[in-house]
Amino acid sequence: MIVAVKRNRKQKFIKLISLVVLIAMFGGYYYYMNKTFEEKQKQELQEKQALKIEEEKKEKAKKNLERAILSEVEKAVDLVGQEHIKHVKLIENKVVIVCEPDTNLDALIVRYGVMALIKRTLTEVIVAVDINFILKSKSNEKK
Repeated sequence: MIVAVKRNRKQKFIKLISLVVLIAMFGGYYYYMNKTFEEKQKQELQEKQALKIEEEKKEKAKKNLERAILSEVEKAVDLVGQEHIKHVKLIENKVVIVCEPDTNLDALIVRYGVMALIKRTLTEVIVAVDINFILKSKSNEKK
């Protein structure tokens, strides 16, 4: 017995079209995800660059403040005389200068006025100057 099976060409065509549509759908999805990933990477890169620039500005400002404080401390030490200084320390927001008891502080009093807190003991003289005062005076000099 001979059995003839008739194949429908429409079914092959439908399978071929569905395969092409499926491949196109995956290709479109891949292209879309690739684009969004690239955009996300560009945005993250821009944010990193902005943060880096901001950190550099902060670091530069810190160095400028440090330089201003250091130069002011050097001037104060020169006014008193380096041979009379025992210690110079930064405590919280004050510059503390510890001197010998027979030190002449007139030059410091003239420079800082009442902003220099002076305490005399039997063994030493302690002078404290507010860092904010130093920074304000430096900003006024620059203007």
